[in-house]
Amino acid sequence: MPDGLAGTGLTIGVVRARWNDEIVERLAEGVTRALADLKVTRTVEVEVPGCFEVPLAARYLAQSGEIDAVVCIGAVIRGETTHYELVADACGSGVQQVQLSTGVPVLFGVLTVESNDQALARSQGPGGHNVGREAAAGAVEMARLAQRWAPFRDGG
Repeated sequence: MPDGLAGTGLTIGVVRARWNDEIVERLAEGVTRALADLKVTRTVEVEVPGCFEVPLAARYLAQSGEIDAVVCIGAVIRGETTHYELVADACGSGVQQVQLSTGVPVLFGVLTVESNDQALARSQGPGGHNVGREAAAGAVEMARLAQRWAPFRDGG
């Protein structure tokens, strides 16, 4: 995390997929730890069935006018069919589209991995690699960037 980064006064939305819940719970713990470390006290949490639904929930939060940034967490683990590619691509593209169309930072803490072992390695507890933690810190950083530069976005 960048030195001096603080989330005091921010409201961070968290969109969480239920599919692969064991992994997502580990990511959620990383999000919670990072936001607490950064002094974020206001969060809005939304749970959706799977990663395919994450972008729409992120859009609802981003358009609410009450959220400074959104963290999306989930896990897409490759299986035996092309379903993995469809879901991973739709989720990633959808999340990017939401932040570009709304101007609200939306961080991609969704794992797209080849195996459960890879997912476990990217969702470790305190002191280990946790993509949820990284996405939460990124959300605070991008929310501060948006606050600084948003007035200039529309020629203001």
